[in-house]
Amino acid sequence: MIDSSILADYARVLRENGLTRLRVEEGAQVVELECAPTAPLAAPSLPVAPVAPAAPAGVPAAPAPAPAAPVVQEELVAPEAPLDPDDKPLDMSKTVDVTAPMVGVFYAAPSPGAEPFVHVGSKVKKGDTLCVIEAMKLMNEVVAEQDGEVVDICVSDGELVEFGGTLMKLI
Repeated sequence: MIDSSILADYARVLRENGLTRLRVEEGAQVVELECAPTAPLAAPSLPVAPVAPAAPAGVPAAPAPAPAAPVVQEELVAPEAPLDPDDKPLDMSKTVDVTAPMVGVFYAAPSPGAEPFVHVGSKVKKGDTLCVIEAMKLMNEVVAEQDGEVVDICVSDGELVEFGGTLMKLI
């Protein structure tokens, strides 16, 4: 067992020397530390005013030159696209979960390669088929219990689902 203070010392050496990997072997013990490389921090460049040489004794000093104007770098920012009224954030607290009525395999389409029953954004009416769950070689349709819009499909096609597991969300 390696003492935590020794590990802390190794980590300090790693940080202070800008290393990304450190391996220490002492007898049968091997300690290997690795961290992601960090980008060096760039010091901001500031304009430096030129220094006038000192005038010889008895000679009036020349006026100091005006300081150089600071260099300003503008950051280009893409203009923000106006929000479409339909792109309001979705209030997930108002969604209704469609849950699995049994344990089985979730199928989004009636047959392999066919178009899925619903997609995210599909408008559904009460009684519309949302998906199929295969249990004991029987295909069981899961239907919408209310009108709404599919806002999330929580499982993948062919995935095993448990009783009560959320299949999709309607709003």
